Amino acid sequence: MANVTVIGAQWGDEGKGKVIDWLADRADVVVRFQGGNNAGHTIVVGNSTYKFALLPSGVVQGKLSIIGNGVVVDPWALLDEIERVRAQGLSITPEVLVLADNACLVLPMHRDLDMAREARAGAGKIGTTGRGIGPAYEDKVGRRAIRFCDLGDETALATKIERLLAHHAPLRQGLDLPEVTPDSLMALFAEIAPKVAPYLKPAWRVLDAAMKDGRRVLFEGAQATMLDVDHGTYPFVTSSNTVAGQAATGSGAGPDAGGYVLGIVKAYTTRVGEGPFPCELTDEIGERLGVRGHEFGTNTGRKRRCGWFDAVLVRQSVTISGVKGVVLTKLDVLDGLQTLKVCTAYRLGDRVVDYLPAGLRDQASVEPIYEVLEGWRENTHGVRSWDALPATAQAYVRRIEALIGARVDVVTTSPEREDIILIRDPYEG
Repeated sequence: MANVTVIGAQWGDEGKGKVIDWLADRADVVVRFQGGNNAGHTIVVGNSTYKFALLPSGVVQGKLSIIGNGVVVDPWALLDEIERVRAQGLSITPEVLVLADNACLVLPMHRDLDMAREARAGAGKIGTTGRGIGPAYEDKVGRRAIRFCDLGDETALATKIERLLAHHAPLRQGLDLPEVTPDSLMALFAEIAPKVAPYLKPAWRVLDAAMKDGRRVLFEGAQATMLDVDHGTYPFVTSSNTVAGQAATGSGAGPDAGGYVLGIVKAYTTRVGEGPFPCELTDEIGERLGVRGHEFGTNTGRKRRCGWFDAVLVRQSVTISGVKGVVLTKLDVLDGLQTLKVCTAYRLGDRVVDYLPAGLRDQASVEPIYEVLEGWRENTHGVRSWDALPATAQAYVRRIEALIGARVDVVTTSPEREDIILIRDPYEG
C-alpha cells in the first residue's frame, strides 16, 4: 500500500479538501508541506462544514497531523483555527497535531507589508490574499525569519529580531507604515510562545518514525501546480513550490516518500485573483459555472473566474509533478449544458503550441483552440457509480483522460464526502 501525495493540477480550488478527507480515512498520518493560511480547504461531513487554512485535514478524523517545515505559519491564525474547530467538536491536542519546530512564523508586520505593497502596485498588483505569506517566505530565503524553535531562546531571539528589523524598518518607512520596535516583537513572542509550545516537535523525526513503523502517509498540498513559484504563471503565483516534489523538502521526508502522486482536477477551470487565464469565460456560461459551482474562496470569499477545461494546462501539471492519476471533481456542475468545450492547444500568433509558455506576454497572448463535446441533460449530482453516469458524461471523462496523459482514478459529484465514484484506488498505486 503506497503513500499518496495530493496536489492541485490547475490554479487551486479544485476540491482538494474533500479528496484529502476521503483519503485520510485510510491514512495514518497527514502532512501539510507548503503554503500558509492563504489557502483554504472545505470539508463537508454530514451537517458539519469544516474550513481549514493551516490545519491538515486529518484532524477531522483524529489522525496524526503534521504541519511541516515548508509551511509558513501565522501562530495567531493557527490558534484561532484550533479554537474554531474545537467549538465544532474536534479534538486538537499535541497527540493529534505536530508543528515543525523549524517552520517560520508569519508576523503581523508581514501582513502590513503585503497589503501596503499591493495597494501601491496599482495595475501591477499580483492579487495576494494580504495574509503576509509572500513577505514571510522572503524573510525565510533571506535568512532573517523567526522560526518556532527560536521562541524559547531569548538571547538568540534578540539578535534575530535586530537582523529582521534592519531589513523591515526602511521598507516600512518607505511605505508610511508605523515603526515596529524590538520590544514590541519580544512582547508578541512572549505572549504566543507558551501557547504553541505543546505542539512543537522535530516533525521530520516524527514522520520518519511513523514511516519506519509502517504507517501510511498522506502528503497534503495547498494551492496548485500553476501557482508554483517556479512553474506557475509567474509573477501571478504563490510564494512557495506547490509541485509534488515539494512534499519531500517541505516535510523532511526523503524524495521517495511521496509515493503515488494524485492530481486534483476540476471538470472545468477556475482561477482566483490576477493573471493569465486562456479559457476564461466572461459570458453567461462562465457565470453559470460560478453560481452552480459555488465558486468563492474558502478564506477570502473572493469570486473565482471560470472557464472551460484546459487540457493543455493540466497536461503540463501532470508532467511537472509526475502525476499518475487524477481526481476529476465537480462533474455535476456541467449538468444541463448541451455542448462542452475542452482546450486542446493554444494559438500564439501564427503558431500552434501545446504547452503554456513561460513568458508573461506569451501567456497573456495565447488563444485557446477548442474541441467541442456533447453535454448531458441528466442530473449527475450525488451519483456514486460509473455505470450510473450518462454515456456522454463518461465520454467526457475518457476524453479528458486521453488529453492530459493520466488516468482518472476518481470522479466526485457533490461536496458530500460519500458522493465519489471510485474507478481505481490511489492507495493501490
